[in-house]
Amino acid sequence: MKSMLRAIKQNAMLVPFLATHRGLPRFECPVCAFRGPFATKTILTGDRRNARCPKCGSLERHRIQHLVLKDLFANVDLSTARMLHFAPEHFFTAFFKGRVGSYETADIGMKGVDHKVDLRGLPFKDGSFDFVFASHVLEHVDEDAKAVSEIRRILSPAGIAVLPVPIVAERTIEYPEANPFEEYHVRAPGLDYFDRYRVHFRKVELHRSSDFPEKNQCFIYEDRSRWPIPEAPLLPSMPGARHEDIVPVCYV
Repeated sequence: MKSMLRAIKQNAMLVPFLATHRGLPRFECPVCAFRGPFATKTILTGDRRNARCPKCGSLERHRIQHLVLKDLFANVDLSTARMLHFAPEHFFTAFFKGRVGSYETADIGMKGVDHKVDLRGLPFKDGSFDFVFASHVLEHVDEDAKAVSEIRRILSPAGIAVLPVPIVAERTIEYPEANPFEEYHVRAPGLDYFDRYRVHFRKVELHRSSDFPEKNQCFIYEDRSRWPIPEAPLLPSMPGARHEDIVPVCYV
């Protein structure tokens, strides 16, 4: 019922959007197969052009993650895998449920999940899961080394973890406290952030926006030269108006 209501709402919003966005660049959403212009997303730090699919609402990160996951499932047999999904997004729930052996969800505060847990101290036995997905979670966790260690601990000997974070700096910057204006981020992850995963995992593959077709629009179009701003004083200025997103796939 929820998915039906969501589809009705999406279609009702799509018609006026298309009428007012004629002539703009056209893209193809890998999540819902929509073809047409994508919407600008306005956030505290500025506008992100071509960010949101007007049909399903997916953002740049959802599209690149969907493409990475599709390739992963095509090359690795996870049909009997025990999966744990942290902070589950509706974009991926149906995708995962149809492809793994068992599917469970977890979060520290989200309603409706199977497990209310803290990533820094998980209540599961060693090797309880074969696949863990946690997107844009670790930038909220102050003791992230402990959290990554716990994810590694609960994975089986052939386990895989997909652990993306937003890349908003050249080098990672740790905040003295969580910033409520940045959805309580405790750091600005940089291009070096994934080195922290290599301490715990045998191999970490990095999949970048440039690895995928332009039609899927997996880049972050954002003017970061105006950073920092008063609400986010530790965000560093970054050159350019088009930035790559990165999805790390970590192998035990």
